[in-house]
Amino acid sequence: MQTLELEIEGMTCASCAARIEQRLNRLDGVAATVNYATEKARVTVPEGVGAHELIAAVESAGYRAELPEPRHPAPAERRPLRTRLLVSIVLSVPVVVLAMVPLLQFPGWQWVSFALTLPVVTWAAWPFHRAAAVNLRHGAATMDTLVSLGVTAAFLWSTFALLFGGAGEIGMRHAVSLAIVPFGARDASGDLYLEVAAGVTTFVLLGRYLEQRSKRAAGAALRALLELGAKDVAVLRDGREQRVPVDRLAVGDEFVVRPGEQIATDGVVVDGRSAVDVSLLTGESVPVEVEAGDAVVGASVNVGGRLVVRATRVGADTRLAQMARLVEDAQAGKAAVQRLADRISGVFVPIVIVIALATLAAWLLVGGTVAAAFTAAVAVLIIACPCALGLATPTALLVGTGRGAQVGVLIKGPEVLESTRRVDTIVLDKTGTVTTGRMSLAAVHPAAGVDEGELLRLAGALEHASEHPVARAIAEAAASRFGDLPVPEAFENRAGLGVHGVVEGHLVLVGRPAMLAEWAIEPEPAAEPGTEASVADALAAEAEAGRTAVVVAWDGRVRGVIAVADAVKPTSAAAVSRLRALGLEPILLTGDHEQVARRVAAEVGIDRVIAGVLPEGKAEVIADLRAQGRSVAMVGDGVNDAVALARADLGIAMGAGSDVAIEASDLTLVRDDLLAAVDAIRLSRRTMGTIRGNLFWAFAYNVAAIPLAALGLLNPMLAGAAMAFSSLFVVGNSLRLRTFRSVSRDVRQG
Repeated sequence: MQTLELEIEGMTCASCAARIEQRLNRLDGVAATVNYATEKARVTVPEGVGAHELIAAVESAGYRAELPEPRHPAPAERRPLRTRLLVSIVLSVPVVVLAMVPLLQFPGWQWVSFALTLPVVTWAAWPFHRAAAVNLRHGAATMDTLVSLGVTAAFLWSTFALLFGGAGEIGMRHAVSLAIVPFGARDASGDLYLEVAAGVTTFVLLGRYLEQRSKRAAGAALRALLELGAKDVAVLRDGREQRVPVDRLAVGDEFVVRPGEQIATDGVVVDGRSAVDVSLLTGESVPVEVEAGDAVVGASVNVGGRLVVRATRVGADTRLAQMARLVEDAQAGKAAVQRLADRISGVFVPIVIVIALATLAAWLLVGGTVAAAFTAAVAVLIIACPCALGLATPTALLVGTGRGAQVGVLIKGPEVLESTRRVDTIVLDKTGTVTTGRMSLAAVHPAAGVDEGELLRLAGALEHASEHPVARAIAEAAASRFGDLPVPEAFENRAGLGVHGVVEGHLVLVGRPAMLAEWAIEPEPAAEPGTEASVADALAAEAEAGRTAVVVAWDGRVRGVIAVADAVKPTSAAAVSRLRALGLEPILLTGDHEQVARRVAAEVGIDRVIAGVLPEGKAEVIADLRAQGRSVAMVGDGVNDAVALARADLGIAMGAGSDVAIEASDLTLVRDDLLAAVDAIRLSRRTMGTIRGNLFWAFAYNVAAIPLAALGLLNPMLAGAAMAFSSLFVVGNSLRLRTFRSVSRDVRQG
């Protein structure tokens, strides 16, 4: 068996994806999944089946397919729908206003409205007409079919009324009447429905445009991940450095990585010692010390000394490329979420068409005029035309996302909202999500007889000359407490061990205990008992607490221990409590050490901890939780979280995190605050509830009004007015989302 991927063109709703999937799965031995959001089909086929057979099957269903080619869509490729929408809005607004406000109807207004409506129902509505024709050829009907029929019927009837029904007379006024017309008592052949034709087109185009915007970001995570690595590298050739593009690296090449540079590809250190920041790839908050013989990962950052690395994996074999494939697989594996309107339309659209035809035939059979019969049939199509359905999702989404932006939550699209109602488990990354992601001073343990302030001041002065995250935390704490610090002399960085130098005449060392043995520094003599025990106890206590500790010595004697840690954000504990109140079980998932993770979990009130997990493992944890029947939300901020964010039922990215994490997620938190995750869940659930309410009333309106229209109790004008009222109701219901209140304000006030 082999797996092929096809790019699909021409899908307009989730039912299109289902139709293509069914057509592909009819082939012998083929198992296909079509993703409407990414517009791709992933097909598992026997070795003998070629791509041309799959493409032919897709084309037989009325769509286009091709093998994917690496490309970055130009902005021009995304403009046609936006252009159609803008033109439709400009032309439709005056048509609707003139029809609904008789005082503005000047002599000949109806012909102006006709001229404005013509390009709307032909050029702007062309995607609906084209899709309806394709579906008709294959014996299917979707919402495009109903939109096309309703718009065409309203326009053709209006054209008939202008040319033959008396509506074209100069000086004619088009009054808005809400009176119910008795059966067969009135011939409405002179009525115009241009505002219906133009308005429906505009509203549905708006919904499609918003949908396209959310779909457009589907491949952004993958592109961001692939662009993360280094672009060029200093390769050693014949003992000299030569700068070359990274794609020219080969396995076995040796290259130089200076402090601050990215490691170009996976490899093994052959010379040098340094600290490597792997937080983007593993979530480890403290840089990893490496020396000759240690493996390093491409895209990690060298924050210490000079390294020479031998490449062991390049191109598609690197860990970064593997993560990119995992993100792509996770996105493609998400089931295409069918909107409620699309699911119902499979039955609703054919029924409406049948009712309209039956209405026409019934009126003719009972002796009604052709005009009266056609009027009733058109009223059925117009009253059923999904104007409110077209507004139900986009208006709630517009108001909900607008309010979300104000409270620090970005919702990518309506597909995201359905997931929030089902979520029962929330997995939280530690570094940068629950914690600040930056090392800060945690504790100072002076040895017996040593002043705590002096210990911090001298250590901070020496560490101020280093760029190591642990050093920066100590230096910032010292500078905050004492202001200007003395400048060290003869400073030297010992990669993997620590730093030493002369501060105010004292030879000061700050680093790992192993550094003290190298310098033959002894503890205090017996005349001052307790020094060795206090230092050892402090190191043991900090290790048990999961914090990073360094030993400080000067003038040949140990003076104390300083500990730093990744601090918990002030609002994290309150956020965890409120997530529990929403019915979610919090789980802490991190690549960091077990002790560190347990300390953080205990501080914020999380019971379950999964630590020491690599990016691939994070995705597996999410998959295992889902296999247990849980609906899982994931909150993260780093590249190491991207795969898990894409695999989760609901991915939530911290806005202060990496672009890859943001693009792989469903929701983005603009505020660097876990309380924003609480707002995201609450707002998403409320927005989805509003959308469901809108859809219910839109369909309820159709169910109640269609029989009246079929019986001749609603003329098309009243149908148009009723449709406008249903749209106003949907908009008003959506506007209630503007009252959403952020929990952050309550926490600050409380």
